[in-house]
Amino acid sequence: MPMNRSINRPVILGIVGDSAAGKTTLTAGIATILGSDRVVTICTDDYHRFTREERRINGISALDPRGNYTEILEQHIRLLRDGQPILKPHYNHDHGTLERPELVEPREYIILEGLLGYSTRAMRDCYDVKVFLEPEEALRIAWKVQRDCSKRGYKPDEVMKSLEKRKSASVNFIQPQRTFADMVVRFYRPEGRPDETGGQLNTRLTLRPTLPHPDLTPILDAGAHNGLRLDLSRDVDSKPVDVLEMMGDIDDRRAKAMEELLWSLIPEASHMRTNVGQFTDDNDKLKMSHPLALSQLLITYHLVKAALGHYAI
Repeated sequence: MPMNRSINRPVILGIVGDSAAGKTTLTAGIATILGSDRVVTICTDDYHRFTREERRINGISALDPRGNYTEILEQHIRLLRDGQPILKPHYNHDHGTLERPELVEPREYIILEGLLGYSTRAMRDCYDVKVFLEPEEALRIAWKVQRDCSKRGYKPDEVMKSLEKRKSASVNFIQPQRTFADMVVRFYRPEGRPDETGGQLNTRLTLRPTLPHPDLTPILDAGAHNGLRLDLSRDVDSKPVDVLEMMGDIDDRRAKAMEELLWSLIPEASHMRTNVGQFTDDNDKLKMSHPLALSQLLITYHLVKAALGHYAI
């Protein structure tokens, strides 16, 4: 944990996004930086009310709050924030079944990732840092097809039918949660690279003023086309935001300079230094992405500052 920790409760990070948006990959990297012994990760999709077969019969999507025990999730987040253990439900994503609940003890950092983590005010009030993932839609579809076919036993046409069926639920229940995030992370393919789904993806970070983001100007020239770009912009709701972009083909030297800057801004966490930006590709091989590393480090920066009491809520 950071030295001089100022708050005596867990620091809570929320990561919300549609199915196959990259939540698990982002979460795993942040947990590695903070230290797996200091982090507990909870998938809010464990709070599904129905099995996959029951949803097929009743027609209620897993993306619909009615298909989830949102009131229990609210209670559990508050209990964890107060340092209390919970008996968490367990949804088996491979088989679509509800299984025996699990005892979860709070740790110094708690990451809640899933579909509906910001769906109620009571939930939103418990987070110290809120992140929303919105990858390019064609990219998300490619990720979902690859994951559901390789790990969950689906056929490609079944995945595509599911995506079409869930489209309205995504618009109605997932996308509106974007407005509550402090940071929006968007991975997208480089121009002319429609087959790129991994290490060469670009990233766009929308940084809202709901958090005091670090000063990145020492190594950033706003508007410069050198692999990094920081601009003042307007979000989809017309409110002013900072937009930080990193190209997937940025050279190692410049990317490392950005990483070093972020580490220098959280000297209390210097002992947490580790390899960041790692992910498993379609062939189950470990790869490196500088834009992913940037996203993980910037989120970690905010978590450490929250632990130091800078964002007391």
